[in-house]
Amino acid sequence: MKHWLKMGLRFVTVILMFPLAVMAGFGRLREMYTMFAHTLALVPGLPGVYLRGAYYFLTLRKCSLETAIGFGSYFAHPQASVARGVGTGAYCVIGTANIGARVRIASGVQILSGQHQHPRDAQGHFTGHQLSEVTIGEGAWLGAACIIMENVGAGALIGAGAVVGTPVPPGATASGNPARIIRVNT
Repeated sequence: MKHWLKMGLRFVTVILMFPLAVMAGFGRLREMYTMFAHTLALVPGLPGVYLRGAYYFLTLRKCSLETAIGFGSYFAHPQASVARGVGTGAYCVIGTANIGARVRIASGVQILSGQHQHPRDAQGHFTGHQLSEVTIGEGAWLGAACIIMENVGAGALIGAGAVVGTPVPPGATASGNPARIIRVNT
C-alpha cells in the first residue's frame, strides 16, 4: 500500500512540475531552469522532496523519480544524471555529475564540475567554462560538507569535510584536505 501511495504522489508531482519543465525547455533554457531549481530548493518538507524529484526527472539528462533531494539542494547544471535511490541532505550544490544508484550525500556537500571550471589564458584572464563530468559510483557515501572535484568509486566512503581532488577508487575510505586514502576495502 505504501509503495502505491508513493507512486501516486510521484505521478501527481510530475503533472504539477510539467508546466515548469516546459518553461525551462526541459533543461535547455538555462536561466529558466536555474530559476525554478533555486525556487524549488526552498520548498520545505516532504512536499519539497517530491516536487524537486519530479522537476529533475523532467529536466536533468537522466533522473530517477525514486530520489530524495533535500531542502536547499539543487543541481546547477541540467547535464547531471541521477540513478535510483539517491538521497541528499540539505544545502547541497551538484554540478555536472553522474550519480550512481543508492548514493548517499550528506548535508552541505558540493560536487563540482571538475577541478578546472574556469581556465585562464597566459595573461590570467578567464577563458570561459570548462566543465567535466564527475562520477559518483554506486553505493558511495559522501560525508557532510565535503567537496568533490574528481570521480568517487562505487562503495567508497568520503569523510566529512574532505576535499577530493584526485580520483577515489572503489571501496576506499578517504578523508582530509586534500583527501587521502586511509583504507581500501576489498
